[in-house]
Amino acid sequence: MNFFKQWGHFMMMGTRAHAAWELEVSRTILGSKKRLAILGLFSIPILLGGYAFADQIAGALPNFIGDKSAYSPAFYSTGIFIASILIGICAGLITGCIGAGGGFVIAPALMSAGIKGILAVGTDLFHIFAKAIMGSVIHKKLGNISVPLALIFLIGAMIGATTGGVINRWLYEINPILSDAFITTVYCFMLGGLGIYSLLDFLSARKSGASGGAHGGKTEGAEMGNLPRKLQAIKIPPMITFDEGIIPGGRQISCVFLILSGVLVGLAAAIMGVGGGFLTFPIFVYVLGVSSLTTVGTDIFQIIFTAGYAGIAQYAIYGFIFYTLAMGMLLGSLLGIQMGALVTKVVPGITIRGFYALSVLAGFVNRIFALPKKLADLEFISLSKDTSVLLDKIGGILFFIVIGTFAIWVIGTFLMNLNKLKGEEVV
Repeated sequence: MNFFKQWGHFMMMGTRAHAAWELEVSRTILGSKKRLAILGLFSIPILLGGYAFADQIAGALPNFIGDKSAYSPAFYSTGIFIASILIGICAGLITGCIGAGGGFVIAPALMSAGIKGILAVGTDLFHIFAKAIMGSVIHKKLGNISVPLALIFLIGAMIGATTGGVINRWLYEINPILSDAFITTVYCFMLGGLGIYSLLDFLSARKSGASGGAHGGKTEGAEMGNLPRKLQAIKIPPMITFDEGIIPGGRQISCVFLILSGVLVGLAAAIMGVGGGFLTFPIFVYVLGVSSLTTVGTDIFQIIFTAGYAGIAQYAIYGFIFYTLAMGMLLGSLLGIQMGALVTKVVPGITIRGFYALSVLAGFVNRIFALPKKLADLEFISLSKDTSVLLDKIGGILFFIVIGTFAIWVIGTFLMNLNKLKGEEVV
């Protein structure tokens, strides 16, 4: 239990930082008429093209880039487009309202809706990349970006993303079910630790009477723990200097540790499809000893390249991108994030913590209940078909009930408090 608590705390710090990035990106896009116009241009082919447009594209693409019969439903479908918007809204509501990453529910939701795991991962990466490019706020953070730090980190991230993409595609080529089982297992581990921590955090806050939301928590500045001190004391050249503007003379870390950290982030991004940003913040601050100010700016810089490289080079060119789905999720998340952020102004923080714990645990239950069917189909375990199908359905139903209830509650709260929120400044 202690391990899950520590791992969950580590993950929570990352999801909060990633959620802050998502909220800022959303505000940047919605606050610019030019960016909204570009988003509209990208969406027009989906809204007007229909099946004929998709079939023309499918006929023009060679099989090794992506074939409709092999990766269906990878092209236009009105139902899938609407479903993707709803999934994006739910993920956005969680991110905006709770201040912690709602992206963890996207892949489980897509897989429960019948999308192959590898397609869900590739599409989520593409959606994050598109959001990062359209809502780039690097110019606001230039003073906090350590270019040497970012560039060396990206070397590792590219290696990790390549490795993760190769693993996912290799497993898919062996057996698509094996690929789904692998992705599901990774999500069980991630969501299990984060879910247990979130639940313990909620119960502890309720017992102590704390009312702070998931947005709370100490912000790390220039202070450093024991692990970063030990790593920075290991002088393996070349050494990278950073935080010169915060600490006199700056700090130094071996490029070896930077590259290894990048490998881990890139690997997680390519395997899970969540961009890797949720790991960058806790690794930089708690492992490498980088100040939070430098971390935020550098993370914004690296996520564009990591998500872009993983999404395009490891998935898109092999046909594992569902463009319709990605644009639907982008549209939905932009709306959901803003609505969720406004609701935090009228809802007690303890309530938000409780809903987040339930949401993450719902994602965990969804994947853990789906795993027996996949293992049985692979003949790794002995389980009757009826039992495995039943467990899979139960996990899916419970997941969508919890996420759907949360979404309805947030939207309802938003609508019922419109008069209170009218006086708030909306960017």
